[in-house]
Amino acid sequence: VYSLDGLLVFGLLLVCTCAYLRKVPRLRTWLLSERRGGWGVCHKAAVIGTRLHVAVSVSCLLMAFYILVGK
Repeated sequence: VYSLDGLLVFGLLLVCTCAYLRKVPRLRTWLLSERRGGWGVCHKAAVIGTRLHVAVSVSCLLMAFYILVGK
């Protein structure tokens, strides 16, 4: 995470992973029940991923295209 594109990739991966983990019932109650602290960041990323799933998926596609072709 030493550059802007690395930070963006990290953020997108965090949002996508947390949104995916939110769909698993046992992990949802175990990991994403806290709303404060470190696990709260995962909870908030999961909420962003589920509410803005179209924008997040388009961002992932654009970032993948940029990394594969642009770099």
